[in-house]
Amino acid sequence: MKVINGVEIPTRLEDVCSQPGMALLVYDMQVGICSQIGGSNLIVRQVSRALDAARAAGMRVVYTQHLSLSKSWMGATQYRTAMAWQSKEEPADVKPWFLRDAPGYAIVPELAPQPDDAVFAKLAMSAFEGTPLAFALRDCGINALAIAGIATEIGIEPTTRHATDLGFIPVLLADACGPGEEEAGQRALDTMRFMGETIVSDVDTFARLLGVPRS
Repeated sequence: MKVINGVEIPTRLEDVCSQPGMALLVYDMQVGICSQIGGSNLIVRQVSRALDAARAAGMRVVYTQHLSLSKSWMGATQYRTAMAWQSKEEPADVKPWFLRDAPGYAIVPELAPQPDDAVFAKLAMSAFEGTPLAFALRDCGINALAIAGIATEIGIEPTTRHATDLGFIPVLLADACGPGEEEAGQRALDTMRFMGETIVSDVDTFARLLGVPRS
């Protein structure tokens, strides 16, 4: 830990990986998203390992779920995004994929939230935009957020950048994050490494620093 003017400057996972000051974010591990991602079974297993380590250490866990609104509540941004994702030229042709009661909206069963976990629905890509996440973290005295889930280049990178802008320390568990598209995911990872705001690590190191034996 670096210190200047009485301020501690965390630069390594070792500096922030503690139960009281860190939470684990499981980002959009939903049935309808995982079904679109090649290799999602591996990401599910890695996220499960991260969850096991966090829960064994008593760390708080928070989930996000991407939400679609009904067409009567879809505005310009939601239609533009849906048209891009669904490769549609006309807004009338899009379908809301993640309506609250749709099967695809649910978290995959292997990673089901527990009663003590927080679960926030969101419309935007950043986990912080339009959700109580920042308030909840600050209210619990949490300043670091480990992140696992899908997709690296679509929502996880924006979440890490937003976390930094809000004064939180983002930690990417890179081997527990899956890309929507491999090359785009690698570019996002390279960008996060280049910017230097995000501590990039892996599940084994996360578990070891929490004192959880490797499985």
